[in-house]
Amino acid sequence: MKASLPKGVRDFKPDEVDKRNFIFNTIRSVFVKYGYRPIETPVMENLSTLMGKYGEEGDRLLFKVLNNGDYLKNAKEEDLANKDSRKILPNISKRGLRFDLTVPFARFVVQHQNDIAFPFKRYQIQPVWRGDRPQKGRYQEFYQCDVDVVGSDSLMYEAELVQIYDEVFTQLGVNVEIRVSNRKVLAGIAEVAGISDQFMDMTIAIDKLDKIGEEGVMNEMRKKNIPEASITIVMDILKVRDLDVLTEKFQSSETGMKGIEELKEFHVYFDTKPAFNEVKFDITLARGLNYYTGCIFEVAAKGVKMGSIGGGGRYDDLTSVFGLKGVSGVGVSFGAARIFDVMTELDLFPKSNEAGLKILITTFDKESHRFAFSCLNQLRGAGINADLYPKPTKMQKQMKYANAIEVPYVLVIGSNEMESGQLALKNMIEGNQEKLTLDQIIEKLG
Repeated sequence: MKASLPKGVRDFKPDEVDKRNFIFNTIRSVFVKYGYRPIETPVMENLSTLMGKYGEEGDRLLFKVLNNGDYLKNAKEEDLANKDSRKILPNISKRGLRFDLTVPFARFVVQHQNDIAFPFKRYQIQPVWRGDRPQKGRYQEFYQCDVDVVGSDSLMYEAELVQIYDEVFTQLGVNVEIRVSNRKVLAGIAEVAGISDQFMDMTIAIDKLDKIGEEGVMNEMRKKNIPEASITIVMDILKVRDLDVLTEKFQSSETGMKGIEELKEFHVYFDTKPAFNEVKFDITLARGLNYYTGCIFEVAAKGVKMGSIGGGGRYDDLTSVFGLKGVSGVGVSFGAARIFDVMTELDLFPKSNEAGLKILITTFDKESHRFAFSCLNQLRGAGINADLYPKPTKMQKQMKYANAIEVPYVLVIGSNEMESGQLALKNMIEGNQEKLTLDQIIEKLG
């Protein structure tokens, strides 16, 4: 059998896992600094929880899990014969892999509403699955790092979340552009263009602007039978980059004016602290998920061709579908897989790996190997990541292994070292070697 992986997923070697953990740890430290607490939710959710929350396109990308046992026993012969997947699905699959972390979080809040205090601030770092066509920066399995707060409609939290974006990417060394808009502004465009009943069709088209361009967006709207006059109005408004100019165009849209008001209030909070990265209003920002109702955000890395590496927004109605009304929430997500790819391409990871092995002990014979194991215990006891080559074989072989695993230090022990207590410590990066006692080595590496 040929060793292979399903499309859209990938293995991570030890050094890659260390790099990914560097990203996770950086993000987690900022989340905790801002007062967010961790939760976890299951890999699988009921399809009834997931379906209908991400739009028609999102529903198609959901990974469905077949029922246990004879999953076809409840399927109707007629539906099977007609290959009608929409009718077959409810009878053969009740569960699905989570598409994101936000909808499961909304379900979590409703189920545990009596166990948490509002506003509830949580973060979550777990994998999600989407049936996208694999390509650069797009995978079918990837980690999201989410941070959300529910139980308050204060726009202070929108400002706080963008500050989190700014701080995390500054610490990671990734220069980004943080785009901000408001879902009500999009609704205002639809109102002014007279196509409020086709709001989602318009939004889905606008969300593809970066990929298909203006003409492509116009053609997408034409396919949905949006009138040509309305398309012209939409495309004209999408050229606006100033909130004051937008106010003039939205005089006939109460919803649009509310969106502008929320964006201005966001800046009242956010502008109290200078940003390290570029934060700008972008009216073309759509975020094509159904549940967003207010401010929306998207992050793109500068200096590299990659899709968004973060996004999110305000959702006022998400918990209501699970029976809990009046609980507003807002959150953002970090796309760890794309951040990893960006940092790899731009060579932004630290050169020294604090999480990796720091020292490898090599020995000449059985007696020194046993002595070395005692030294190993002392190094580990001092909190130093250490290992011992398993056998006192040829030194050339042991050194070749040390180079292969890229360990920064090698400790060489033989009979002379045992007798004198002066152990040979070799710096594998600089190539120099010095004689030190074990206590001195612990002090040097600790």
